[in-house]
Amino acid sequence: MENRISTLGRAEVSVLQTNKVIRNTYMLLSLTLAFSALTAGLSMAMGAPRLGILITLAGYFGLLFATTKFRNSSLGIVFVFALTGFMGFTLGPIISSYLALPNGSSIVMQAMTGTAAIFLGLSAYAVTTKKDFSFMGGFLMVGILVAFLAGLGAIFFEIPALSLTVSAAFVMLMSGLILYETSNIIHGGETNYIMATVSLFVSIFNLFTSLLHLLGFANND
Repeated sequence: MENRISTLGRAEVSVLQTNKVIRNTYMLLSLTLAFSALTAGLSMAMGAPRLGILITLAGYFGLLFATTKFRNSSLGIVFVFALTGFMGFTLGPIISSYLALPNGSSIVMQAMTGTAAIFLGLSAYAVTTKKDFSFMGGFLMVGILVAFLAGLGAIFFEIPALSLTVSAAFVMLMSGLILYETSNIIHGGETNYIMATVSLFVSIFNLFTSLLHLLGFANND
């Protein structure tokens, strides 16, 4: 009887911890998305040029390393805002280049709407069904690595067809990552809301930029 009570107690604590991680993750995600939008708007207002692939990668991985290292302290919050703010700043020039096109505002809005619909739809599906998508972890890791390397190849060797293929692959991979990470939080696989926020933010960021690229091509731009 005591063992049963103890088990029920642990289960209740586990549920409360999971709910806390979910609540903190989505609260922090909302704040970082707003901050990223602010820095993107700032870079657009400044007319900031693209930073270049090397500076962008160095900034991203450097801030990601710092965020991961301090994920269990208050400094982790500082670095997650630094990371997402930096990513937003790099996004500003990209959006500006699309807005300069004749139907650029429509392309950007379509990409934003599509990103929101995919994220909310997949998150709601994972939360309501409570299905375990942990089996996707290995596939997503390999797929993202391959797509990332292919994307670098498309940039350095200037291969438009490969670039489009990578964008299409990233739409699928980021959709899978949203399902995986949301499921991971629900089932207690991810207990750190800072790292959960980073994972979901990166998914949304890459999903948006990939849709932007694909929609731009579909509109012959």
